[in-house]
Amino acid sequence: MAENKIQKEADRFKVKTQLRSYIGAIFLMAITAIGPGFLMQTTVFTQKSGASFGFVILASVVIDIIVQINVWRIIVASGKRGQEIGNAVLPGLGYFISVLIIIGGLCFNIGNVAGAALGLNVLFGLSIKPAAVICGIIALSIFCFKQIGEIMDKFVSTFGIVRILLAVFVAVAALPPVQEAVVKTFVPDTIDIMALITLIGGSVGGYITFTGGHRLLDSGIKGIKFIPQATRSAVSGILITGVMRIILFLGALGVIAHGYAIDPANPAASVFQSAAGDIGYKLFGIVIWSAGTTSVIGCAYTSVSFLKSFSNKIDAYYSKIIIAFIIFSTFVFVLIGQPVKVLIIVGTINGFILPLALASILIGAYNKKIVGEYKHPVWMTVTGILVVIVMGYMSVHTFITQFLS
Repeated sequence: MAENKIQKEADRFKVKTQLRSYIGAIFLMAITAIGPGFLMQTTVFTQKSGASFGFVILASVVIDIIVQINVWRIIVASGKRGQEIGNAVLPGLGYFISVLIIIGGLCFNIGNVAGAALGLNVLFGLSIKPAAVICGIIALSIFCFKQIGEIMDKFVSTFGIVRILLAVFVAVAALPPVQEAVVKTFVPDTIDIMALITLIGGSVGGYITFTGGHRLLDSGIKGIKFIPQATRSAVSGILITGVMRIILFLGALGVIAHGYAIDPANPAASVFQSAAGDIGYKLFGIVIWSAGTTSVIGCAYTSVSFLKSFSNKIDAYYSKIIIAFIIFSTFVFVLIGQPVKVLIIVGTINGFILPLALASILIGAYNKKIVGEYKHPVWMTVTGILVVIVMGYMSVHTFITQFLS
């Protein structure tokens, strides 16, 4: 009897731990994606496209779900990280992808530091550069504790929920033209390819592609039996980002529809302030600070995880390398400044990495040395290939038109 009771307690603890890991992975991926660039991009592109931006959001959510269910399932089934799958598909490919993701993650993290600094600037009137240093110190302090995973999950999920609730308040206060938004979401006047690339790059591009999957592996969740839970978790994470994007879109659309001006120096702040006055402006400070800080944490955690493919010794110094990554990102931002410009550009950069990373994962799904007996659904492969082709084409098209013309 005593042994059965102990076993039941052990099983309950295991289930509880796994559930916490799934929730942690969902929020780490989702809330990392809902960073300061996310806030700026949504406002800037809503101002540009109006209600038709709803179509871009819908398209990006569909593509994001396709990307994440493919990646999470294959990573969990194989028990291998994204770069390890890449190296197994083609020797050296994983290293190449790792370099791209680490560079992209560094660029993204500079933008995250910028967003967090803007938050402190709004809340306390601090100058941007000193604020960036403070935000960097807060983020790296998470990695000074032994229970990194548990503390990180709680920090990210708590501030993620707070951020969503505050955004809902502002969206309601803005009194957006919901009917027009719904119509134009399905019948847009225009489709902004640059906006679509940027949104996808900012929500599932670069390091974010692998954030949730790598978090599950670090929690010991791997193997075919965990595939259903991994799939549900991936979809849940994307739906969270989609809901937040819609909330911000409606808030920005409401402000624009009522004739308020959007400040190009801080577009997202304009939305919050126009919708809810000075209180809204301070709420924006809380939202973008938490967005920046949680994204700094998630970005550093995932980007550095790609260094593990270069040396087995990385594990021994994992926390210290993450801290160094955050310090370097903060230092670079302090040197270059221009937070809003950085936040818009970094999403586009990550959009270029996605087609290559996803293609390597899809090829790996059909290598038994990688996934064993796992059978990847044909419809997931087909839709994944379509995303690779479409994103590859749009990335090249955007690069030519935006940077070479």
